[in-house]
Amino acid sequence: MIKSNTHAPDYKIRRVHFVKRGQHEKNNASHHGCRNGQPLRGLKQIEPVDPEGHIIIDFSLFDAWRAGFRDVVFIIKREMEAEFRECIGSRMEQYFHVSYVYQDLDRLPEGIEAPEVRTKPWGTGHALACCKGVVNGPFAVINADDFYGRTAFSEIYDFLAAQTDESKYAMVGYRLKNTVTEFGSVARGVCEIEDGMLTGVTERTKIFKKGADAEYTEDGEHFFPLAGDTIVSMNLWGFSARVLDELWARMGAFLTEAMKTNPLKCEYFLPFVVNEQLADKSASVQVLPCEETWYGVTYREDLASVKEAVAKMKAEGIYTEELWK
Repeated sequence: MIKSNTHAPDYKIRRVHFVKRGQHEKNNASHHGCRNGQPLRGLKQIEPVDPEGHIIIDFSLFDAWRAGFRDVVFIIKREMEAEFRECIGSRMEQYFHVSYVYQDLDRLPEGIEAPEVRTKPWGTGHALACCKGVVNGPFAVINADDFYGRTAFSEIYDFLAAQTDESKYAMVGYRLKNTVTEFGSVARGVCEIEDGMLTGVTERTKIFKKGADAEYTEDGEHFFPLAGDTIVSMNLWGFSARVLDELWARMGAFLTEAMKTNPLKCEYFLPFVVNEQLADKSASVQVLPCEETWYGVTYREDLASVKEAVAKMKAEGIYTEELWK
């Protein structure tokens, strides 16, 4: 793994290509259950959230730098490299050692071939697996278009900097009530936790806010309650490089089965592998609770609340008007 010193873990942006992702991992496409809001289409990762023109990833990178991270690996589509470098990558080179990894459709385990007509990426597990050979030590992984807050990066950095056991991972957990939107359904990884340790993640792809709590549905007809204080995963993970070997080792069997029924759209998600490792006890995951509000732009109407939150945090001195100054 590329490091600026022997103790600082790497910081990784997962899937920074300018399209929507599929399910949980944050299901930007979960508008099948949309009640009022309109899903935000287009390049939402580069939508400014303040008058200075900062985008969400600017704040994540700034918070990561303040926490102690000095290396960043952007996982992108190969064809988006020029635009990405111009928009984000080149600006970060004065603060981080910047590397790029490409999530190519044909980078698959031996014996598996991508269908010629497939255009959909293989999911977040595959995206992270593509970092094998580039990342060789502890690292954090995030969604590029999620606003996690300063505390989350400090928590995950401190965990990684102190960790020596490669089988011990971490996940920053948010309260569900701090992650939902007024404008439609969201997808979240609902966590099962015992004594501060993750025992499983269940994907709920249609969760709706309901007062201080929430409810979810699988079929659009039957709804089940979820407490607002339920801990959910927003895909801020801390791993050792060992997880990359696990991702590749388990990918072949998963895709072989999944492609039998859904060869053009099946996806290999990161929480799937985490759940498998928890089940076979090859890894453990410590949950790092975060009381901050997570912000994202699933629906066009969410953008106003993100801008309002950023303005409030600047007024409180959490961020300066111009980051890095």
